[in-house]
Amino acid sequence: MIYGFWNNKGGTGKTSLCFQSICFYANDHPDERILAIDVCPQANLSEMLLGGLTNDGSTNLLQRQGEFPRATIGGYFQERLPSPYSPPTFDANDFITQPASYNHAIPENVDLICGDPLLELQSNAISTLANTQIPGTDAWVAVVDWLRDLLEPIDDTYSTVFIDANPSFSIYTQIALAAVDRMVLPVMADDSSRRAVQNAFSLVYGLKLPSEIYATYAFATRLSKADRSLPQAHIIAKNRLTQYMGPASAYGAVLKSIDQDVEALLKAHGDKFTFTDIAEGVVDIRDFQTTGVVAFARGCPFYQLQSGRLDVMGQRIQVNEPYRVQCVEAMEELVKKL
Repeated sequence: MIYGFWNNKGGTGKTSLCFQSICFYANDHPDERILAIDVCPQANLSEMLLGGLTNDGSTNLLQRQGEFPRATIGGYFQERLPSPYSPPTFDANDFITQPASYNHAIPENVDLICGDPLLELQSNAISTLANTQIPGTDAWVAVVDWLRDLLEPIDDTYSTVFIDANPSFSIYTQIALAAVDRMVLPVMADDSSRRAVQNAFSLVYGLKLPSEIYATYAFATRLSKADRSLPQAHIIAKNRLTQYMGPASAYGAVLKSIDQDVEALLKAHGDKFTFTDIAEGVVDIRDFQTTGVVAFARGCPFYQLQSGRLDVMGQRIQVNEPYRVQCVEAMEELVKKL
């Protein structure tokens, strides 16, 4: 099963949720091998898995980017640029890192394909290749299959794959989503998040496009034409909620409207979802606040994090135990739906 954490709106806590989900899921399933793929040029997921801000995560990531071949998703894409329409001979293991060898807080059954800022430099070249007209070849499908091509030889190794996708709909994000079975869509209690839900369904499924002209070139149209399945929406994660977001608040009104939008989509396009009732697919996540800041700075899952005063870059920061427990419970609620 391949899960993709994505929203075309930034700032929804997507990477934070993805990091904790990977760790919690792997910890709950010690007999499974889990693969995390960071398809984001910021590579924040990779830095957290490799140690975080305080434990040399950035340095460890730079080391992997300096390998030959480059041990990142960008390194794999670099191998594909000269051979975009048919897979060259490659060893998928060249691009895989074991985070636990750098960061002891990460379960040993987690492997990682690191993110890479090179993706932004590669994007124009990849888009050009995807839109090349070649008789007898669907160039776009061949390109968006790159991640599928990478996973195919290691398919028997990993039971579950987590993909952290960039908050965009650029070509490398399309490559990521084309490989995904189930989407986790984080949203926040603001109007831009409400629009982001609508935009996400337009981009992925081609719903409510302003013109038939766009439909011809839509992601869903092109995948369906090639007999490829689309990812299904699996979880809507209402993230970073606070005690001020009660039903009588402005925030509460926005959250209710998000539910209404999802219910309308569910009724009209049920095949785009893995759930039939909104209660099955929506998870409320309280704001992680200081606990989250410390956990991500240290590259540490909540269940491993100690409470009390902890050092973060020379500052002593208080982690409240009851709040840490709430963070653990929130992630357990999300992960049990995976």
